[in-house]
Amino acid sequence: MMSATAIHPMNNSTTSRRAPRALPSLALAAALVSLAATAACSKGDADASLKTTGPVTTVGREAIAVVRTDTIESGPVVQGTLVPEREAKLRAQVGGSVLRTMVEQGERVGAGAVLAQIDDRTFRDAWLAARAQQTSAQMSADVAGRELARAQRLVKEGALAERDLENATRADLAARAALDDAKSRYANAEEGASRTRITAPFGGVVSERQVSAGDVVAPGAAMFTVIDPSSMRLEAAVPAEQLGQVRIGATVKFVVNGYGGRQFVGRVNRINPSADPVTRQVRIYATIPNAGAGGAPLVGGLFAEGRVASASRLGLLVPAVAVDQRGLTPQVVRLRNGVVERVGVELGLHDKVAETYEVRAGLSAGDTLLVGAAQGISAGTAVRVSDPGDTRKSGRQAN
Repeated sequence: MMSATAIHPMNNSTTSRRAPRALPSLALAAALVSLAATAACSKGDADASLKTTGPVTTVGREAIAVVRTDTIESGPVVQGTLVPEREAKLRAQVGGSVLRTMVEQGERVGAGAVLAQIDDRTFRDAWLAARAQQTSAQMSADVAGRELARAQRLVKEGALAERDLENATRADLAARAALDDAKSRYANAEEGASRTRITAPFGGVVSERQVSAGDVVAPGAAMFTVIDPSSMRLEAAVPAEQLGQVRIGATVKFVVNGYGGRQFVGRVNRINPSADPVTRQVRIYATIPNAGAGGAPLVGGLFAEGRVASASRLGLLVPAVAVDQRGLTPQVVRLRNGVVERVGVELGLHDKVAETYEVRAGLSAGDTLLVGAAQGISAGTAVRVSDPGDTRKSGRQAN
């Protein structure tokens, strides 16, 4: 028992002396992990310092543009006026008092519809007299024809002299001449009477009415204007140096004042063979269907502005304001991974209407570019794009 008791305290003492030896190893491991984390942070800070300089600059959404893939078109810019493809200015062909008008401005009419009636009493009397004269001449011609036939028969039978046959022949010729004269007079009288009725030459809309009932008109006085609104024509001008880009059948895309930016499409059907001696521009004419699909139909007399699409293809598009062409090579300011960098680009087609450029090299679809005042931010500057309504302030703000 005494020997066992003496050994037991010795074992406890040995255990108590070995346990503290593990503590220095744990502390050393913890120190190494901490040192590694500190080194990693220091390396990340060093890498970040290589990419950015200075504080973060905040820009708004209006200061950025995204490179997109779309169709770009290029061609001469044209400006002109819309006019109806078919238009008739109706004038009085005879003088007289206007008895009544049957239509108002803006009213649709069919072909041959009577628009107004001029007093036709004088013409009606002349027509009646001419008709009576024609009837009388017709009867005389019939009688002369029968007499000639009888004379010819009697001459063959030897019962009538040749002299009487000649007289019958002359009488027949005179009667036929009188009939022809009567028919001519009747036709003139009938035409004169018909001219007192002002009719529409084709179906369309009355755009102007210059007379009212009771007015006295002279031959040649303007009375109505009728247009066919189903087809319009754009009369525009192209600079002579760009005429080579225009061809018959080319597409013309344009907008018209008062139609909220709605785009219309037509095709060139005529090119003037001579240039204006003052402006050195050549007039072109494009036909535009005007069915009114998708909105109100076009109205004649309005100003139109657009472009003849002479070239069209799919490509990368950037706004013209994003391209700096002051140097030897066009450049853009790109925002990549939150850092500003300047990139040289190769430009293609220029759409002057949409104010865009085609980029053939240097950018990819989805790249973010800076525009406006934000283009003055130095390369290497960290930039944050603020969301709408974002009131946080981080570093500087681009003005």
